[in-house]
Amino acid sequence: MIMSRIQQTLNRLQKQNRKGLVPFVTTGFPSPELTVPVMHAMVEGGADIIELGVPFSDPMADGPVIQHASEVALQKGMTLEKVLDTVEEFRIRDENTPVVLMGYANPIERMGVDVFIKKAAEKGVDGVLVVDYPPEESEEFAAKLKANDIDMIFLLAPTSTDERIREIGRIASGYIYYVSLKGVTGSGNLNVNEVTSRIEKIKKHVTIPVGVGFGIRDAATARALGASADAVVIGSRIIQELESAKPDEAASAVKSFLKEIRKALDE
Repeated sequence: MIMSRIQQTLNRLQKQNRKGLVPFVTTGFPSPELTVPVMHAMVEGGADIIELGVPFSDPMADGPVIQHASEVALQKGMTLEKVLDTVEEFRIRDENTPVVLMGYANPIERMGVDVFIKKAAEKGVDGVLVVDYPPEESEEFAAKLKANDIDMIFLLAPTSTDERIREIGRIASGYIYYVSLKGVTGSGNLNVNEVTSRIEKIKKHVTIPVGVGFGIRDAATARALGASADAVVIGSRIIQELESAKPDEAASAVKSFLKEIRKALDE
């Protein structure tokens, strides 16, 4: 079995004793033509893996910031097909940075699971995180993805039981995404000590790296959580950076923000 780009990246970081930086952007926000330039700017800012949000009309795990980004992207005509085309366009200049699609089951099932997997592999997708696919219903999907060198990534929550953690650890590949807060993306205040002890507990049951996300807004929090996690995921804050920047400055605003986070993680 070939090692996926995600595994290669996280292995390399582990050997260097560094933490992964995983920024998230909603495909098509603030406009479809800006997504690929923003992705390249993320890499220049120090991103190791990019999470690309697939806009969906009913995003149950997303807070108001990412929900709004989804609405804007859908209004501008973004579809799952176009998300895959975006990855293909990104790959023209970047063959190395892993790209994870994060979204919901409905668009995948409308396209057809097998068609989606085939296209995702062809266009250069490295991982898929489907928020509403529980592990009990995902074994076949995960196996088909893996046969195409695509990792299936799962969320774990503060409320996840040991049994749930073990079940997900058995099927997941690439990395586990630990949701550091109860609630939606971008909400609440983080209790770093609580998150650290949860990550330590998860690592007793899983053999793959653990990333942490939801609520990381600045360099200090990223550094604090990076002490126990293998990677940090930042989403809502990046959407806000994009929203407050002028279109021609959006990519450079994201790059500067991520450079601060990268510096903090590497210190």
